[in-house]
Amino acid sequence: MAWNKTWVTIILCVGFLFNGCLRYSFTGASIPPGVDTIYIPFFPDQSNSGLGDLSDRLNVVLINRFVNQSSLQLANNEAEADAVLDGVITSYSNRPFSIGGDEQTNQNQVTITVRATFQYTSQDEEEWTTSFTGRSNYDPAENPIEGENEAANTALEQVANNMFNDAVSNW
Repeated sequence: MAWNKTWVTIILCVGFLFNGCLRYSFTGASIPPGVDTIYIPFFPDQSNSGLGDLSDRLNVVLINRFVNQSSLQLANNEAEADAVLDGVITSYSNRPFSIGGDEQTNQNQVTITVRATFQYTSQDEEEWTTSFTGRSNYDPAENPIEGENEAANTALEQVANNMFNDAVSNW
């Protein structure tokens, strides 16, 4: 019995010693020491999507993902940030995905590609520069405008999730 108490005491002491070496969020994203803020500038839409608010939607999703799923705070500019996520929406497509027996489209697929760069401001080189693609299908026969908007939102969520995962996988 005394032997078990000794091990428990040793394990607790070691745990307290290493507590604070890394910050950890409930999403599994541990953040390196000294990285407290992230700057996410406006991602311009160079895709000719025809959706005037696509850039705004992407920025909102990215900010929510990085701020709500980590302990990072949003910086107002690059000079105040410890990390920067920057990029551009490079392509948007809304194409038939499946055709029914009557040669009518049953499903359309929205595909959005974003090229992004993630960098710590304390380093000269980028952590990564990658293209991310999100896809979602919708039924164009049932309210095609709302269907396309919802599919675009789902595709943007996928892009933001992949960016977040790539950024925190190095942490």
